[in-house]
Amino acid sequence: MSGMKEIRTKIKSVQNTRKITKAMEMVAASKMRKAQDRMRSARPYADKVRNICANLAKANPEYRHEYMVERTEIKSVAAIVVTTDKGLCGGLNTNILRLVTSKFQELGGKGAKVRATAIGTKGAGFFNRIGVEVTSKVTGLGDKPNLEALIGAIKVQLDAYVAGEVDAVYLAYTKFVNTMKQEAVFEQLLPLGGERLQADEDSTSWDYIYEPDAKAVIDDLLLRYIEALVYQAVAENMASEQSARMVAMKAASDNAKNVISELQLTYNKARQAAITKELAEIVGGAAAV
Repeated sequence: MSGMKEIRTKIKSVQNTRKITKAMEMVAASKMRKAQDRMRSARPYADKVRNICANLAKANPEYRHEYMVERTEIKSVAAIVVTTDKGLCGGLNTNILRLVTSKFQELGGKGAKVRATAIGTKGAGFFNRIGVEVTSKVTGLGDKPNLEALIGAIKVQLDAYVAGEVDAVYLAYTKFVNTMKQEAVFEQLLPLGGERLQADEDSTSWDYIYEPDAKAVIDDLLLRYIEALVYQAVAENMASEQSARMVAMKAASDNAKNVISELQLTYNKARQAAITKELAEIVGGAAAV
């Protein structure tokens, strides 16, 4: 049985660790609520842009933007992968990177060359380790996503798609379902399919008055729509990050509490054994006298 001094040191160490994890849990809970509000507030903008794009495209079927044209042969693909800058958020990054690796292997098996845009330090480091070409990256976004910081990295892949350097662009992120559940998502961003540009059933088909012409308006709106989709993915990922971190830190705090209880029980047993030994020595000495 370990010495009492050693056990007391272990108890103190675990107590200090528990204080840290408890504080991190509370901070993550506070940030999670703000991230959820930010995520929900971004959805109406993307939905409105999508409805306008869908109605304009329907009213002008003679014009097809490059983002809407399907490529007959997929030789090269790009993926915008959203991860976190920090760790201690459970299996959040592991799940999305495992899914991305599986999809990359599947695309590589079909003869497609893969390149990536990494949003988040964890994704950038992972791609460097496995040898995937990283054409652009964004790190250090903090707790609030900034669209201006994202536009440059996104535009690299959009320009490559328009130039024909890549034939499809995918978006990978962790979707926020609820506090206890986050879902890894890998979906096609370009070309925009019919489901992406489909107006809501209850939306009214508007006859828009616009200038200079339909082509210029659709071009600009589609670019804004793609940017809104990536921004929404980053907002979803940040909400998922804080939720996962809160749950992970709560689990760590609970485990620390259990360890402290076990160590306290061991300490009490050791202390009782020492007291019993001393009593036995006193009684034995008295009997000898």
